[in-house]
Amino acid sequence: MDSVKGKIIKGIGGFYYVASGSNVYECRAKGAFRKEGLKPLVGDDCMIDVIDPDKNIGNVSEILPRKNSLFRPEVANVDMILIIFAVKDPDPSLNLLDRFLINLEKEKLPCVIAFNKEDIDTDSLGSEFVSVYGKAGYDARLISARTGEGFEELERILKGKTTALAGPSGAGKSSTINRLFGKEISETGEISKKISRGKNTTRHSELFMISEDTYICDTPGFTSFENRDVTEENLWTFYPEFAKFEKDCRFAGCSHVYENDCGIKSGVENGEIPRIRYENYCRIYEELASRKKY
Repeated sequence: MDSVKGKIIKGIGGFYYVASGSNVYECRAKGAFRKEGLKPLVGDDCMIDVIDPDKNIGNVSEILPRKNSLFRPEVANVDMILIIFAVKDPDPSLNLLDRFLINLEKEKLPCVIAFNKEDIDTDSLGSEFVSVYGKAGYDARLISARTGEGFEELERILKGKTTALAGPSGAGKSSTINRLFGKEISETGEISKKISRGKNTTRHSELFMISEDTYICDTPGFTSFENRDVTEENLWTFYPEFAKFEKDCRFAGCSHVYENDCGIKSGVENGEIPRIRYENYCRIYEELASRKKY
C-alpha cells in the first residue's frame, strides 16, 4: 500500500478530500484520531494510505504538525485571513467585525479587510469604513466582485499564501472566489431580498488552488462569535491602536471605560482612535464583565 503526502482541501460528511500532486483522493480518517481528540481540518498537511489508486480512494493516516489552527472558521496552516464585509446590502456589523479581529489578534494572524460591493456604494460609506480600520492599523480596502475593482492588487497580496476567507452571509465571499478564478467556481445564488443573505451559502470549509503556490479557503459565514480566553482585563490589548495611548492612563489597571485621565479616552476625543472602535470596545467590555459575574 502506497503512502503519499497531501493537503486536505475539503471535509464533508465524514469524507476528506486530499490533494496530492495532480490527484485528489477521497479519504476516511483513521479511528485513532477520534481517540486522540484530533480532528482533521481543511488546510492540514497529511499522509494518506492509497487503497485504490485507480479510483483515488485512501485513508488519512497521519496529520502532520500544524503551524496554526482556527476555531471559527475551522481551518489549519493559514498565512492570512481575508475578511469580506459588504459596504451595504446587507449593512456591515462593525461590532461583529471587531469581535473577529480580536480573535485574529489573539492568534497573531495578519488579515486584510475587504469591503465588497463598492459598485453600489452611492453614499461613499465604504471610504469611511476603510478610514476607520486603516487608522486602527489594518489593511482595509474597497473591492467589487461584480466589476473587478481592487482585484489586481488583491491578487498580488494573496500570491504565494494560503488565505482563509471569512465574513457573514451575503457579503460576497463566493463571488470574490469566482472573480479570483475568472470563472464560476462557487455557486453564488441570488440575494434573498427578505433576509439579505445568500441563498447558496457555504456550509463547509473548502480549499481552492488559485495557482501552484496559492490557496484560498472558503468558510461558512458566521453570525455570532465567541472570543475565548479574552477577559475584560486584557481586552484592550487586542486593539492595536490603543497601545501607544495606554501608557498615558493615570491609574494602573485602567479599564478605559469608567476612569478619568484615561489615555485611550483622550485618543478618542482627539480623533486618533476611531470612535466606533472605542464604542464597540465598551460594549464587549461590558459583556465580558457581566459574563464574569454570572
